[in-house]
This record gives sequence, C-alpha cells and structure tokens, in this order.
Amino acid sequence: MATARQSVIQHQSAPPAKIYAMIKLNQLSLRRGVRLLFELVNLTIHPGQKVGLTGANGTGKSSLFALFRNDLHAGHGSVSIPNSWVIAHVAQETPAVDVAAIDYVLEGDAEYVTLHQQLEKADAEYDGHLQSELHDRLATIDGYTARSRAGRLLHGLGFTAAQENLPVTSFSGGWRMRLNLAQALMCRSDLLLLDEPTNHLDLEAVYWLEEWLRNYQGTLILISHDRDFLDRVVTQVVHIEQQGMKVYTGNYSAFELARAEHLAHQQAAHNKQQREVAHIRQFVTRFKAQATKARQAQSRIKALERMEMIAPAHVDSPFHFSFFPPTRLAAPLLSLDKVAVGYNEQPLISGVKLSLAPGDRIGLLGPNGAGKSTLIKLIAGVLPPLQGKRKEAKDIKIAYFAQHQLEQLTMGESPLQHLQRLDRIATETALRGHLGSFGFHGDDALARVGPFSGGEKARLVLALLVYQKPAVLLLDEPTNHLDLEMRLALTLALQDFEGALIVVSHDRHLLRTVADELWLVSDGQAKVFDGDLDDYRQWTLNKDKVIKPAISTAKVVDSSNTKKDERRIAAEARQKLQPLRNKVKKSEQKMETVQAKLDLLEEKLADNDLYNDSNKDKLKALLLDQGNLKLELEQTEMDWFEASEALELSVKE
Repeated sequence: MATARQSVIQHQSAPPAKIYAMIKLNQLSLRRGVRLLFELVNLTIHPGQKVGLTGANGTGKSSLFALFRNDLHAGHGSVSIPNSWVIAHVAQETPAVDVAAIDYVLEGDAEYVTLHQQLEKADAEYDGHLQSELHDRLATIDGYTARSRAGRLLHGLGFTAAQENLPVTSFSGGWRMRLNLAQALMCRSDLLLLDEPTNHLDLEAVYWLEEWLRNYQGTLILISHDRDFLDRVVTQVVHIEQQGMKVYTGNYSAFELARAEHLAHQQAAHNKQQREVAHIRQFVTRFKAQATKARQAQSRIKALERMEMIAPAHVDSPFHFSFFPPTRLAAPLLSLDKVAVGYNEQPLISGVKLSLAPGDRIGLLGPNGAGKSTLIKLIAGVLPPLQGKRKEAKDIKIAYFAQHQLEQLTMGESPLQHLQRLDRIATETALRGHLGSFGFHGDDALARVGPFSGGEKARLVLALLVYQKPAVLLLDEPTNHLDLEMRLALTLALQDFEGALIVVSHDRHLLRTVADELWLVSDGQAKVFDGDLDDYRQWTLNKDKVIKPAISTAKVVDSSNTKKDERRIAAEARQKLQPLRNKVKKSEQKMETVQAKLDLLEEKLADNDLYNDSNKDKLKALLLDQGNLKLELEQTEMDWFEASEALELSVKE
C-alpha cells in the first residue's frame, strides 16, 4: 500500500540500478507560470549522500521536490531516479482521523501495513500456508519490531507514552506536523525528502532528529533554514540561484565560506560586504575583553567571529532593518516576584524571580511542555500570575511575537493597511519604506495578506513589532518560516536592540549570537542555566539519568524570613546592580562615540595631499588628535571592562 507520505515513483526507464543507482538531472528546465526557475541544469546525487538544498525563497527548492515526487513535470530535460527506489516525504496536511497516533505513524511503513492486513485476513480464513508466508515476509522487513520503532520515533519527537494512543484529531496543527514527520521517518525509504523539518520542533527534538538523520542509510535531500542543523547533517550543499545550481562539498559552513570567496571578487558586493563586516566587528569589540571570564561570553564571541567570516556569503541579501529606539526605557522595565503561572488554577511554573533591565538578553531553554511559552505569555501580560506579582514600568511598550499572531493578521488587508492602523499620521512613502526593508516592495506592499506564505506573514508581523518601538521584545520561535537571509537580518538587528530581549528558539545560531544569558525552564522552575548550548545539549542527553544539569540557583531564603525581609533583600540587590548596569551602558556608548571620531579622523589621514610639506602643521595636529583619541578609547574600554567584571561578580553573589 502507498500513502501520501510514501510512494514508489516510476520515472523514465533506466538501465540496471547497479550502474545508474543515482539521481540525475539532465539539461533540466522548469517554469512555474511565466517565471523561469531552472534552465539547462545538470546534477548528480549518489546513493547515501546527504544533501542540503539552499537558495532564496521562490528559487524553486520545493518545486524540485515536486519533480522528484512526480507531482510536476519538467518543461525540458529529464529527472532520473531508480525505478525501485521508495521515496518518503512529509505530508503538509494531516487528515482529521480518529486513528491512534502510533497507528498513524505505522502507516508510514506501507509494506508492513499491507502485510499486517493480509495476515489478519489469512488468520480469519485459517489459511495456514499463507500465514506462514506472511510471517516470513514480516520477519524479513523487521515487522515484529515496527510498533516499538514507531514508539521510539514518537518519543524522540517529544510525544509521551500516554500520547501514543490518543487520536490524531486531539493534537494541534504543530503536533500533527510532528506526526507527519514521524510517519515519513517510519518509511523504509531509499530517498527521504525533508522540507523545513525543524519548523515545529523544540530544541530537544531537533537534537534527536539530527542524530537520526546522521544514521539514516538512504539518500537524504534536505531543505532547511537552520544553519546549525544543516552543519550537523549534510555533507554536500546544492545552492540554487540565477536559474542554476551549484554544488559545494562539505557542510553549510563550508558552503558559506566558499560562496563568500566567490562573491568577494565582485566589487559591488565587496563594498557592501565591508559595511556588514565593520558592523559585526564593532559589536564583537564590545564583548571581547570579557572572553576569558565566562563560558557563555566565550561562546557568544566565537559565534560573532564566525558571523564575520560568513557575512560575505550574504552580501546580496534583500533584507536589512534595525529596531527604532524605544519610546521609553526604565530600570527595571519589568519584574516578577515569586510568580507562579499556569492554567486552570494549576501552576506550571512557580517561584519565578526576574528583573528585566535595558540591554538584558535572555534565551529560554527547556524540554517540550515545561512552560517556556507559558512564561513568555506571563511576561507579555497575556496570562495573569496565579501567585506573586508582575510589575512593568509605566508607559513602556512590550512587543510579543508568537506563531498564532500570524493567523491573527487581517487576511483581506495589505501590509500597508496593517501598518497604517498603527500610525495614521505617517506618510505612505515612509510606511512603504519601512515595509521595503522587510521585503515588501512595490505591489507586494499592497497585496492581500491571505495568500501570503508563512514566511511572508512572519516578516509582516516582525515589521509591525519593530515599528512599535518596544522596550521589551518577547520572541517565541521567531525564525519559523524565515529563510536564511531574513534570519541573518533579524540577528543583526537584535544585536543592536536597546531594550530587553527574551527569546525561545530552536535556532541555535540565533541563540548564540543574541542571548547573553540562558535560563532553563524545567521541573516547574525557571532559573539561570550555568553553561552554554553545548552544555545544554549534554543536559538533554543526561536528564533522564542520575547526572543533573549545572543550574545556578538563588540562595535559599530561610523559611523564617518574612515577606518584608525578602522584598527588602530583592530591592537592595536591584539597587546595587543598577549603577553598575548604567556604568556599563555609558561606557559602551562612549566607546562607540570615540570610535566614530577615530574612524572619521583616520579617513582624513588617508588623504595623500595631507602629506605634502605645505600641510605639515595640519598633519601634526591630526596625528596628535589621533593619539589622544586612541588613549581615550583605551581608557574607556578599560572602564567598561572593570564595570562589566564588577557587574558579573555582583550577579553571581
């Protein structure tokens, strides 16, 4: 039996598989409507290869998958896949069936399902000979372990044992997509096609899927905008651009570096590249002095330095935006005091203490269902606390990004109309300029939102949030549906965001580059995680064992302490830290100012005419100013380092 998730696809006749057991595109051209996607493309993919398929949205990645599934036909040329190959892919729609989750997953192994049905019929007819044959065939395909294999797939993707027997109709859309993924993995396929498989997964499930795919014995072609995921899984990258395909050997990082070398030879791209790299270097400078002080800081700096290397690979990105300065900042922006939050009067998380100040950047980690999204909803004011106090500063703006907001857009209106509701005074030109930085150019700004893709809707929600000038930014899986270029633009913009940031994401690159502090939400608590993402990966592997995570816990307050004493201690702690935070911020601002002056002065010194004898006095004065500015910058960096170190020590006390 073949399902929508698994099929044996008959392509053009091919010679014996032992000679031609590979995927071949020969002089392939394809159009969608009037748009040319590929032109005279040649490509060979060998059995067992793990290929990452990359390219901007709309370049034809999903169309190529449709060609492989025989859902599309080439306008010119051919696609050749061995006739005997079984192709598995993830269905985009889940039927509303009352079948148990584990039985739905088992349908991914079509041969097992067919044999099982035939065996039931043979048992009913007491056909002993056929029963024996069917049992032998089941043993050959490892059918007797099928149910346990399906259970392991469900467990790896975040389902509990109790959920295995729940009907498919009881799960939400995101969880149904996980069921579709499990069904595709259940298939004993020769070719596995995965299109953004991590979109609906949490970080733990992503870790598990990485290892499963690394051990997959068939041929894998993967579309993903998660660079860390691609790095760990693929060994080859096929990049689509300008109606062609170019093959790069190695993982995604190797591809970025190779493409960067190519683009660096293009002068126009090179100029733009330099501006991006300068921006990244400036940001790295702010953190380098502290690199030896904390593992979290070291991890962040490594990621930023890597960004400096990969920036040239994205010089042609169409997305560049920045956050407006918040309308108002205060310290603290928001505080939680021994807060409990949950549903139906039942706490999911208790005892949460948090004080958000401008510049705080927190990444939330934790198992699925532990309460990360719930905590963000509490901070956003969407959920009220069951216990304790939530207090936000007066007149601050809190911006909250969540996946459900994509569906709350007005489907019959345009991006421009959405923005006009936020600002009825601004000119259409100004509003369209803002939308343009998020990829809504020309008629796109006037198009109805309804037909937009998930990525386009996500970009629009981000554009609306940025325009509101928030002081607190809460992001719950903001990179779902975003392509690599938009993810990079978002990362760069978040680095310069002046307010407080809290983010939940399975995108490790985003977490590494924008989060200064990690919190672990687990076992009914939310506390600082003393480690980086590599430590968290190890924690996920060991969490069911005796080994426990390294979590920094607040000092235990004796039960005899009164609430008045606790409030006093908390207030004193905040009061002690705030001057240090202010000093760090002031030093950062001064470094940027002095550096800007120094850059301007060095531009003047680059003028060759300045070195003529007639300009000797002017040159001498400029060199003196340069020396003074370098001394001032050095002193400011030292002040910043001392303040940062003092702040770090005070936080740990």
